[in-house]
Amino acid sequence: MKLTKESNKSAQLLANTTIIVIAAAMILSISMGIRQSLGLFLQPINSELGVSASAFGFALALQSLVWGITQPFVGALGDRFGARPVVIGSAGIYALGLSFMAWGGPVLGLDVGAGLLVGIGVSGTGFGVLFGAVARAVPAHRRVQTLGMVSAGGSLATLFIAPFGQYLIVNNGWRVGAIALVAIALLMVLLGVLIGSKPVDAETEDDRQRLNARESLLAAARHPGFIAMTVAFFACGFQLMFITVHLPAFLAVCGVPPTVSATALGIIGIGNAAGSLLAGYLGARYSQKRLLAAAYLFRTIAIVCFITTPVTADTTILFAATMGVLWLGVVPLVSALTVKLFGLRHFNTLFGFAFFSHQLGAFTGSWLGGLSFDLTGSYTLAWTALVTVGAGAFLLQWFMDDQPRSTIGRATLAIPAIQ
Repeated sequence: MKLTKESNKSAQLLANTTIIVIAAAMILSISMGIRQSLGLFLQPINSELGVSASAFGFALALQSLVWGITQPFVGALGDRFGARPVVIGSAGIYALGLSFMAWGGPVLGLDVGAGLLVGIGVSGTGFGVLFGAVARAVPAHRRVQTLGMVSAGGSLATLFIAPFGQYLIVNNGWRVGAIALVAIALLMVLLGVLIGSKPVDAETEDDRQRLNARESLLAAARHPGFIAMTVAFFACGFQLMFITVHLPAFLAVCGVPPTVSATALGIIGIGNAAGSLLAGYLGARYSQKRLLAAAYLFRTIAIVCFITTPVTADTTILFAATMGVLWLGVVPLVSALTVKLFGLRHFNTLFGFAFFSHQLGAFTGSWLGGLSFDLTGSYTLAWTALVTVGAGAFLLQWFMDDQPRSTIGRATLAIPAIQ
């Protein structure tokens, strides 16, 4: 009888964990899918409301910055109250921002709606809070691989949301397309009900997890490895946002047909799914800091090869496939290293601060790309910056101190890692 009860309990735990993982992957996929489809609205909004490309671009850049700024605070709410209420509330704010975009006009609709509110919504339905819920739900030996699976789902919905949104915009107008995105965003509210947060067991806490949020932040600020990882994470956002925003324009300057740009971005999305799964698989078996360093190095090598050879349709597709595999696989690795260094109790908060660096990089990459072209008439300066920043990230990550520490009084001691 006792064996049967334990078996039923294990089966129930497995079912609950599976539900959380699937729900998290679907929420992340919808959140990223909507966000990555907003560029479809530039031309129709420009035609109807007279909003310039720079004004529209500023709203999306503001969104990235707001996402980064609010991520630590939203993450702290997730640590304190659990993922479910944070995800549900953030999904509602996300839908409200899209509603403003549909009916609010240039300032209220774009800057407040698509910029401020959607930025807050993404911070609560993106990586930090969802990864925290999944990390708490799965066994330690499966954590990195499962986070890789969730990250892989982050690009899949774009393959459906973008074409669906484009169809509605062309046939029914951009406002109808925006309202459709509102309905899709509200699905995240329903899925958020399925997200739970497994609390850290007080009996298994070590000194890191007994720290309060302020003490954990101070410990992170004093840990050279966490600082190195956070600074290197800047390069990730810097490189990826530049490519997302400016690759089509760069290809146009090089005389590559526009259809190749769309194909390249699609291939990046598919490659990201495969790369995230691969990162999760390797991260469970090999040094996570070395894998992160390798990702930054291979990205930088790919960029050098791309810009130093004639840019053609074939080289663009090859570049997109390579970058796709290296795209967001770094996120589960950064998440796993954060857990290794500081445990699970304040994971959302600490990951949020690391991700803020990523979003600063994203904002800078998007802005610097346009600035370099406006000043010089080419993207050479920006590509050079991508190579320089990527090389620096490789060095920081390769030599990162990834030993967890416990602060007891004034002494800092190395302690065994939570895998």
